[in-house]
Parts: sequence; C-alpha cells; structure tokens
Amino acid sequence: MIKFASNAWALLLGMMLLMIGNGLQGTLLGVRGEIEGFSTYQMSLVMSAYFVGFLGGSRMAPEMIRRVGHVRVFAALASFISAVLILYPTFADPWAWTIGRVVIGFCFSGVYVTAESWLNNAATNETRGQALSLYMMVQMAGIVAAQGLLLVADPSGFILFVIPSVLVSISFAPILLSITPTPAFDTAKPMTLRQIMRVSPLGCVGMFLLGGVFASQFGMAAVYGAQAGLELGQIAMFVSSFYIGATLLQFPLGWLSDGMDRRLLIMVVAAIGGGGAVLGMIAGGSFAVLLIAAFLIGGMSNPLYSLLIAYTNDFLELDDMAAASGGMVFINGVGAIAGPLIAGWLMGIIGAPGFFLQIALLLVALAGYAAYRMTQRAAPDVEDTASYAPVSPSASPVAVGIAQEYAAETAQDEAENSL
Repeated sequence: MIKFASNAWALLLGMMLLMIGNGLQGTLLGVRGEIEGFSTYQMSLVMSAYFVGFLGGSRMAPEMIRRVGHVRVFAALASFISAVLILYPTFADPWAWTIGRVVIGFCFSGVYVTAESWLNNAATNETRGQALSLYMMVQMAGIVAAQGLLLVADPSGFILFVIPSVLVSISFAPILLSITPTPAFDTAKPMTLRQIMRVSPLGCVGMFLLGGVFASQFGMAAVYGAQAGLELGQIAMFVSSFYIGATLLQFPLGWLSDGMDRRLLIMVVAAIGGGGAVLGMIAGGSFAVLLIAAFLIGGMSNPLYSLLIAYTNDFLELDDMAAASGGMVFINGVGAIAGPLIAGWLMGIIGAPGFFLQIALLLVALAGYAAYRMTQRAAPDVEDTASYAPVSPSASPVAVGIAQEYAAETAQDEAENSL
C-alpha cells in the first residue's frame, strides 16, 4: 500500500482536494439555505438536483473523454465547478441553486470518471485492492475534513464559497502535472437493467433504496441540522459522524461478508442502520444521541453499497462483473434523485425528524426484502462467491468497475490456487 501511495500520491492528493470541495459545498448550502429562508422542500429540490446532474454526467462523460481526451475534460469541468461555487452566494435563489447543483453534479461526475480512470491506470493487478482501499480512505478523509472548514468563516458571507472553489481549482494541478501517463479510456458494454434484475433482484432493489438513503445523508443532513437548531460546529460534527462510521465499519463488514451468506449480513446491517435512524427520530433532542444515530446510519448504509455489489457478483460470470457496474450505478442514481425529495416532503409535514423517518423506512424495507429473498433461492457456496471490494456510493461507474475487476481477478486467482 505504501508503494502504491508513493507512486500515486498526486492522484490521491487531487482526489482529496476534490472531495473536500464537494463535501464543503454540500453542507454549506444546507446551512446557507436556512439563513436565506428557503423552505425545506425548496432545499430538497436543490439537493436532489446534484444527483440528476451526477447521473447524467456518469452517462455522458465517457463519450466526452473519448472525443477530446482526459486533460481537456478534466480542466473544463473543474473550471465550471469553480465558477458555480462562486455564483451560489451571488444568486441566492432556490431555482438558481437548483440549476447550479445540476451543473455541479454533472461536472463532478465527469471529473471523478476522469480521475478514477487515471487511478485505475496507475494500479496493477497486484495493487488494485490497495488502490481501492486508499481511494476509499481519501474520499472519506476529504469529506470529514470539509466539515471542519465550515467553522473558519461566517456561512452567511462569501468566504466559505471561495474556499471550495479554490480547492477544486488547484485539485487538478497535481493530477495533470503527475508523471502518470494519460490512460486509454474504454468501457465495457453494459448489461441491460432487465438482465441485472434477473440475475440479482436483491442487488437491484437494494441499490435503488440505498440511493435514497445515501442522497439524504449527503444532501439533507445539514438541512436537518439547521432545521433542528444545531449550532454550526454541531452540524459539522453531525455530518462527519456519517462518514466516520462508514470509514471505520467498511472493512470489518467486508471481511465478515466473505465468509457467510451475504443476504443475512445485508438484512442485519440494514436493520441496524434502520434502528439507528429510529433512535435519531425519537431521541434526537440529545446531541450525543444524534451523533450515535449518524454513526450507525453511515457505518451501516455505506458498506451496504459494496455488499450489494459483491452479492450481485456472486451470480455473475467473471467477464460480466465489470459490465454490470454501469447498470448498478444507474439504479442507485435514480434512487438518489428521489431521496432528498422524499426527505424534504416528510420534513415539511412532521418537521426535522422526517429526515430520520425517511432513512428508517428505506433501510427497514431493504432489510425486509433481503429476508424475503432468503426464502426464494439458496445461497451460493461461500467458496464460490466473489471477494468483497470497498467502494463509495459517491464514486463514478469507473470506480465501481475497478471494484468489479478486482473482485473478478481475486476470484480467478483463488480458483487457480485451489487447483
């Protein structure tokens, strides 16, 4: 891992700066929207718009890269991100912010596709697992660090919008100046959604439900904090708790999943996450309880993304694993668009606890469906299952494809070693 980090430090540094910029703008808008007097439903539209753009960018970015190359796509999209971040406080209007979030989501998706292509090119078959682990750690560290920056200036001013703009602007310097050569870009022909659904109903339904859960965490947590009357520092700690939980529990849960029926683990993990959401809903008046609830939700829901991918891989041929990545990301993205809208609607009806209610309903539904699927077919033998590979719900199809390739390579190596 140390060797890979020394060879790919520029890529990892650039990705961390991108994640800090993205993590800060997401939380900042939730706080600033409350200051500007935007309604909860208006903020849910703003937050949902990011995932509309992200989904569109993940579909269009590969073609853009094939036409004009990595460097031009990366530089152009990062420039748009910086410009929109500066415009947010200038046009404090929910519709302007919604349009800006569509643009930001589209651009960040394209930037991630580009950077993750470079990361994949820098990794070898032997270091791909290390690359995935480091990438996950960098992503989570960037988002957590972003919450600390929320305290350096007044969110009602301009400075906090300038900071992510600057971070994004300089993030592509280490990547573009890296000695890592520009990779050839190619994507596998994706499987159809019908094919993936036939292979793994639980994988598809789970990814859709989980999209709503993650989008609410990423987009509405700060809105919840502002509506619940939390102080700025408390909002930063609350949002950070989701990602700290995800970082600490990702690998232990992955290790467990490689030695058991993944459906059972998916059911238990989703149920625990749903229980954390119920805890936050009924006892959210205590800040300590809020942090515990956020830790449980983040620690359970983020690893579920990788668990569902690993479970789907258990029923795929090795050559089809990478091909399925695009469809899985698309399903998750559709759920992510709906997530903030549902959370905003519930918060408008019952107040701030509606944030936790939406997450609880989705995770309990996922646990229930996993339990149902356990009655529909037998689990594959543990010896025949693919390996768990960590990947974040915020990653582009490229990173998910890398995880699929790593799982396939690991499974193939294990099969060869057993002969």
